[in-house]
Amino acid sequence: MDLVAVTGSTGNIGRRVAGRLAAAGVPLRLVVRDHARAPRLDGASTATAAGYSDVDSMRSALDGAATLFLVSGRENADRVREHRCAVDAAIAAGVGRIVYTSFLGAAPDATFTFARDHWHTERYIEATGVAFTFLRDSLYQASLAYMASADGVIRGPAGEGRVSAVAFDDVADVAVAVMLGTGHDGRTYDVTGPEALTLDEVAAELSLAVGRPIRYEPETIEEAYASRAHYGAPEFEVAGWVTSYVAIATGEMATVSDAVPRVAGRPAQDFADFLTRNPGAYVHLL
Repeated sequence: MDLVAVTGSTGNIGRRVAGRLAAAGVPLRLVVRDHARAPRLDGASTATAAGYSDVDSMRSALDGAATLFLVSGRENADRVREHRCAVDAAIAAGVGRIVYTSFLGAAPDATFTFARDHWHTERYIEATGVAFTFLRDSLYQASLAYMASADGVIRGPAGEGRVSAVAFDDVADVAVAVMLGTGHDGRTYDVTGPEALTLDEVAAELSLAVGRPIRYEPETIEEAYASRAHYGAPEFEVAGWVTSYVAIATGEMATVSDAVPRVAGRPAQDFADFLTRNPGAYVHLL
């Protein structure tokens, strides 16, 4: 079986993907910044790279890999360039296939500003001629829980829009099915939960889970920027936070796909089930 390189193996998606591939007997190379933090998995070696921008260390880390599972980098103002460097390193190392975690509704004019980064990355990968599969993940269900602040209020300009949030486990199962299966090259999958919820409905599910009222409080876009100003975050980051809600309002996060049952072969997890299985996701509300 050919070697698979996995980035982000200390994170929520990469860790799950690496564990599943190891359990299936796939030879792995875990590409990490810090060797000490890499998970210990049977059949897995570890290679360190200074980061996606360091083409030389990435190329060395990817040498001999047939497939790269490329987890999108942390949001920053230079993320597209970092992704391009990682892709360049993969091509130089002879990687033949890239499976990339993109975002639902990725487009050059997407309302959610970070989704634009994913579109540009997709086009760069496509232009190399390498075999690829793009997993356009919806917002993560864990993120829905963290939208509620400790005072029990979700604040944002989402209006009455809906979001088809997906569980980490569902994304990982789709990714592994893609890498172990055939017929996925050149495909783009919207990876979503089984339903699209309003933030009022999200608040209602959280209320049931935590045993106290959680509510959604709509904001205007101007109010949203003002209420987040105290974090002192960079402008691009605040714009990403705010536009994620606006994209819900516009319907850009409402798509519900059958990718999880069709590719992974089991039903997608709904938000209520996620909360039952992951009480740590809402511990800040208890």
